[in-house]
Amino acid sequence: MRRFVLAALLAITTAAAPLHAALPVGAKAPDFTTTGALNGKPFTLHLKDQLKHGPVVLYFYPKAFTEGCTLEAKAFSDAVPAFRKAGARVVGLSADGLDTLKKFSVEACRGQFPVATASPALIKAYDVKLPVAPISNRTSYVIGRDGQVVYVHSDLSWKEHVAKTLAAVQALKRK
Repeated sequence: MRRFVLAALLAITTAAAPLHAALPVGAKAPDFTTTGALNGKPFTLHLKDQLKHGPVVLYFYPKAFTEGCTLEAKAFSDAVPAFRKAGARVVGLSADGLDTLKKFSVEACRGQFPVATASPALIKAYDVKLPVAPISNRTSYVIGRDGQVVYVHSDLSWKEHVAKTLAAVQALKRK
């Protein structure tokens, strides 16, 4: 029943106009530390540490194991080699708990990138809360090594997030 209600809420929200994230290009990305999973193993994720290695694609998604979120995770998983070639890391964030993320990191993310818990405070800091539920919308941020937001794509359809964030990372590498 809970998944049905979530699907109905997402369908209603999807019928509305595309989402708009409040963090504009050029804004300083809020730093955070949270728990997550990579290939089923728990770990602590700190944005500042991730940025030491290059740009980071932070993609917020509503709920693990829903159709769109699973398809998006698989698409990011398939594209991880291209993101790595461009010098970037991918991190998925949702309000899901650690047990769910452990399973999702194996089944949908295929062990290619970490997924982590977005607390209500983190969802608020990145202004990605769905107005109808206490979960995040689907927003992808590309954050430069300096911690500045260089690209934002906010749309409940998962279909363009991977291509658009990869293009932004590749453009950043050419600079």
